[in-house]
Amino acid sequence: MIESADVLKIAGLSRLALTEEEVKLYSNQLSAILQHIEKLKELDTRDVGPTSHVLDIRNVMREDLTAPSLPVDDALGNCPDPKGGFYRVPRIIE
Repeated sequence: MIESADVLKIAGLSRLALTEEEVKLYSNQLSAILQHIEKLKELDTRDVGPTSHVLDIRNVMREDLTAPSLPVDDALGNCPDPKGGFYRVPRIIE
């Protein structure tokens, strides 16, 4: 079982402030996860190859076709302060 001290250590490393109620909740949840992992370790997986998905899927992508872009005037139509064909935004880095 995951102890409260372990949860608090992990929370500290993650820079999280947890209430006592959350510490108890996460302690129980992490313990349940580790118990499940221990149960999975009992399975014989020697003949099972590595997978990235449980289902046999393939990437479905549309064909890459060229098309005309949106005209600059239309793209900047609702922009409050365009300049030189670009969006102007407030400076955030000094």
